Amino acid sequence: MGTLTRILYVEDEPDIQAVAKLALEMVGGYTVKICSSGEEALREAVAFAPDMILLDVMMPGMDGPSTLKALRELSALANTPVAFMTAKVQPQEVAQYKAIGARDVIAKPFDPMNLASQVRAIWEA
Repeated sequence: MGTLTRILYVEDEPDIQAVAKLALEMVGGYTVKICSSGEEALREAVAFAPDMILLDVMMPGMDGPSTLKALRELSALANTPVAFMTAKVQPQEVAQYKAIGARDVIAKPFDPMNLASQVRAIWEA
C-alpha cells in the first residue's frame, strides 16, 4: 500500500479548504492539493498523483458522488482510496457512500487537530 503522503482535497468552500490544508500539512505532515470543484479535480488529479482523495459531497456542478465516479474512470486513480467529507452522516447515508466506493466518511464540521489522524486511520483500515 505504501506511505500516505499526498492528499487531494476537493472542496468548494475557501474557509474549509484553508483549515483542512493547514490541518493536514501542519499537523499531519502531508502534501495537500486543493481543487475547488469536481471538474478541476478531474483535470488536475492524475498529474498530482494523490495517495488518497478527500471529497466534499455537496458541491455546485459535479457533486462528490459524481466526481468519485468520474475519477474511478481514470485508470491512474481507479484504486486510489477516497473518503467523503460531509455533514450528512446518517448510517444510511454513510452506507450509500461506501456502496459507491468510498472507504469511509469524515463528518463535517471536522476537528482540525484530529483531521490528519482520522485520514490516517482510514488509510490504514
